[in-house]
Amino acid sequence: MKNNIKEIIVATCLVVITILLLNPLRFWMPDMMVILMLALALIIFGIFATFILRERIFDERDGIHRTLAGRNAFLVGSAVLMLGILVQGYSHSIDPWLVIALILMIIVKITTRIWSDKNL
Repeated sequence: MKNNIKEIIVATCLVVITILLLNPLRFWMPDMMVILMLALALIIFGIFATFILRERIFDERDGIHRTLAGRNAFLVGSAVLMLGILVQGYSHSIDPWLVIALILMIIVKITTRIWSDKNL
């Protein structure tokens, strides 16, 4: 419970930095600023990933909450990728990164499920 505030702050910072990288207000960013923001996004993502990797399950309810969060994150991520593939498909220029990311998400999900069924 004590790390929830840190996780929320780090996740919020990561979201803000990635939105700023999209340049939603159409303000001009020099190359140095973009590189700095990319580096900052990478560092914050690394911190966020350490929170996820250090998660510990304390009771059954906590395990269910974490499983539900992971399932919802997977479904939303894959739905957004599919939407991106569909939108770009109509313009006949599908970005390979969308397809690669979706395929990797599916492979990791299935592989992890098979591994956990065998070993846990």
